[in-house]
Amino acid sequence: MTPPAAPRTTALTDQDPMTDTATSTDAPSPSDTAPTAFRQPLPAGETVVLRAPAQAWSAADGRMGAAPIHGVYLGDTRLVSAATAAVDGAVAEHIATVPLGASSVRFESLLRDLDDPGADPDVRLAVRRDVTRSGVTEGITVTSRLARPLELTIRVRLTPDASSMDVVKSGRPATPPQTVELEQPDDGGVPTRASWSGGGAHVSLDARGGHVARRGDRLELVWRVTVPARASSTVGFELSATLDDAVVAGVDGEQAWAPIEPAPRDDRLARWLDRAQGDLSALRLTTADSPDDVFLAAGAPWFFTLFGRDSLWAARFTLPLDRSIAAGTLRVLARLQGTTSVADTAEQPGKIMHELRQHTLTIPDEGVSLPPLYYGTVDATPLWVCLLHDAWRWGLPDAEVEALLPNLEAALAWMRDFGDSDGDDLLEYVDETGHGLANQGWKDSGDSVQWRDGSLAEGPIALCEVQAYAYEAAMHGADLLDHFGRPGADGWREWAGRLRDRFRASFWVSDAAGDYPAIALDAAKRPVDTVTSNLGHLLGTGLLTSAEEARVASRLVSPELSSGFGLRTMSSDSAGFWPLSYHGGSVWTHDTAIAVSGLARAGFAAEAQQLADGLLAAAPAFDYRMPELHSGDSAADVPAPVPYPASCRPQAWSAAAAVAVWAATHGVVAPGA
Repeated sequence: MTPPAAPRTTALTDQDPMTDTATSTDAPSPSDTAPTAFRQPLPAGETVVLRAPAQAWSAADGRMGAAPIHGVYLGDTRLVSAATAAVDGAVAEHIATVPLGASSVRFESLLRDLDDPGADPDVRLAVRRDVTRSGVTEGITVTSRLARPLELTIRVRLTPDASSMDVVKSGRPATPPQTVELEQPDDGGVPTRASWSGGGAHVSLDARGGHVARRGDRLELVWRVTVPARASSTVGFELSATLDDAVVAGVDGEQAWAPIEPAPRDDRLARWLDRAQGDLSALRLTTADSPDDVFLAAGAPWFFTLFGRDSLWAARFTLPLDRSIAAGTLRVLARLQGTTSVADTAEQPGKIMHELRQHTLTIPDEGVSLPPLYYGTVDATPLWVCLLHDAWRWGLPDAEVEALLPNLEAALAWMRDFGDSDGDDLLEYVDETGHGLANQGWKDSGDSVQWRDGSLAEGPIALCEVQAYAYEAAMHGADLLDHFGRPGADGWREWAGRLRDRFRASFWVSDAAGDYPAIALDAAKRPVDTVTSNLGHLLGTGLLTSAEEARVASRLVSPELSSGFGLRTMSSDSAGFWPLSYHGGSVWTHDTAIAVSGLARAGFAAEAQQLADGLLAAAPAFDYRMPELHSGDSAADVPAPVPYPASCRPQAWSAAAAVAVWAATHGVVAPGA
């Protein structure tokens, strides 16, 4: 089942919205115009409200169904694929979309067909949408300044759905529910409630006094309304759902953040921080079996779940304003830490997981099939150690840190015994299954590790930034072992020293602009010579000397990497560069923030500010909700950054990057640092 036809105009028509008869205002059915190839939906330009694990996507006027991403979701299941509201006898003309926070929005329209003569509008329609952690509520209000009452019929057309996120993301036809039922009232009256099931979801719809009827594969909600003179009337509905075998759950209320002191010097940063705090609050989740430990979902729409790397970086960024999310993230990941070796899931003793899903994740046409609990990441384990150390420095109580020391020791041992699979003192990865992730660093697309001529590197791959994470983890892990009187600290410092020496001997290459670290070593231990943003992750970790950090800092702010809207993932003079390549020329907010933080830690304040200014120049174009990534076009060529059309927005580490940029550019450091 494909989404219903969408009007060419954003106005709601005065015909019965449940009729199937096309008129001149109806666009062709998607089945008449759909391309033969399935394509991923593009969230860019659409409106989202969320309260993880629920989210609702629509056009700017609130209507759902015109774009493939539209709908109401819970976890990895879409509950509704289309929904429109209409007032009989009037065309609703959209005039404003009013955000009321991350979880609420109001869509304002005029009903001028009902007006008395005169220039000013007399009747308006407001649709308020609130997303809860189990669904959505909508209130539809007609307000009139007329001296006479209005007798109106308000209708909502709604299409139940049961598509998995895999199906939606692949652009394939929607999956209808297995059952759709109207609930007959005990008094035998007209149904006011409906329910449906499919995709592991069980959905309840309450029309709150309105009548519910079936019209083919759609539901029609109808309210007969009297709007008194110079007054308003409100109707609405509530949709809620439960999921079989849910692995995550939402969090009620708002996050309590520490005050932002000192205040941002730039109003753009203040606006970004304000928007980010609301989004991060709405992205909070717990696992179903540990409701007290909160972490951040990776991002909307695709990744409303626990991701090791993403959740760790987001928690690390937010430490200046909150320790609780870091503590919850550490404990959740510790409970899921690997204990045995399983090739299919990539689990190994001591390893921190990559992602947690309700069901197996299949990416059609790419040969990727990931089990519900998947460990295919090379960097989450050292990043877990780094977060534990940083949270301790920011005041996580000793008792909470000490409880995690066995997990710390297991994570350190994984780096030596499994992460370094060939005994060369470097961490590398390879997918052993043939259906897992080919690249297992943060740049995990299939073409992210390539030579300067554009050819792909062959694995096992040893990424430069992973060596930096591992070095920092070993050194700071040793500090924690010393502090708590545990053995082994000297051994880990010696291991880190060998890694540092090997890195210096193996990764450095040169071009006309000077020396720089390669992005990776390939299977033959040859340095892959593309200049990339990965360099920014090395700064401030202790892996490089001061002189080496100076060479990296200079490279990061070069016009080939610094776009003016942030740090490009790949240098513009590389053969594989493309501004809209996922990892080969685009700008990732969190990636730039890591470089900003590293530059500040290494003492390069001017360079840190330059890259931060690039993000601040981009922020207004995204209404201060920075996306997962945007194009790497130069600010000298375009007045505003071009969106990456399939980008997540909001995304946890992009929102949390606001805190990292503020801390780095305002001298905010951990106590005693």
